[in-house]
Amino acid sequence: MEWKQGEDAGSRSRVVVVSADMTVLVRPFAIEGVQAPGQLVALACDAGDACMRFVEGREVAALADGDPASRVVLLLNETVFARVGGGFPRGIDARFQLPVELRPIVRAMLDCTVPGEAGDLYSAAKGIELICEAVRLLEAGALVPLAADMVLNHADTRRILDARRLIEERWQERLTLEGIAGQCGVNREKLRRGFRALFSCTVAEAISERRLGEASHMLRSTDLPVSSIGYRSGYLNNASFSRAFVRRFGVTPSDYRAGRLAA
Repeated sequence: MEWKQGEDAGSRSRVVVVSADMTVLVRPFAIEGVQAPGQLVALACDAGDACMRFVEGREVAALADGDPASRVVLLLNETVFARVGGGFPRGIDARFQLPVELRPIVRAMLDCTVPGEAGDLYSAAKGIELICEAVRLLEAGALVPLAADMVLNHADTRRILDARRLIEERWQERLTLEGIAGQCGVNREKLRRGFRALFSCTVAEAISERRLGEASHMLRSTDLPVSSIGYRSGYLNNASFSRAFVRRFGVTPSDYRAGRLAA
């Protein structure tokens, strides 16, 4: 592995050549001239805009344009995707919301202040983790596209992405459409329409999916009573939790747990 610090020390840019098939760029000040793999494609994650892109061709060099202060770019040989269990996404506008699972990885790479070889080794390890997790989510169909045809300006799009992050992070709280809209600085109707356009679901459906996903995980991995799991998942009583769970999974929480234990 080779390493070198970016020319602008104040930006904490970092270039790490992990192998012939992978180069990690943190806050890239330039891409042209950097040692890049053959069959070049890129994965770019921007913590500031909460988005990620799969890029190929001439667009790769442009990933250093604008303000890259919150950006991490992986320059990859396309064959890396097959080696980690997926394929490079072609034929689509490959722009997605930065998933909650990837945000800590990107943030850790941006926040790393360890100098020299130790910091570069850390960035290389995080870069490998990032591409593996990104491909896993891509193949599972878990990435949420950023709608290109929606009539929203950049600021409103960011506010609706903030609303999605709020749901992901505060799903246990009592959340309402009006409350989320107020906290994210967007009116109720724009949140409702924009959320459906970006995520193909309603705000209520997103909250329910997040809560029931956590509930199913607790049913599989803990011995907590069903009523406690419902309460921890944001439901006020066991009856409402059971109804929502049956609609989502087709069985009651108790039967779901029993079936998992039997398997």
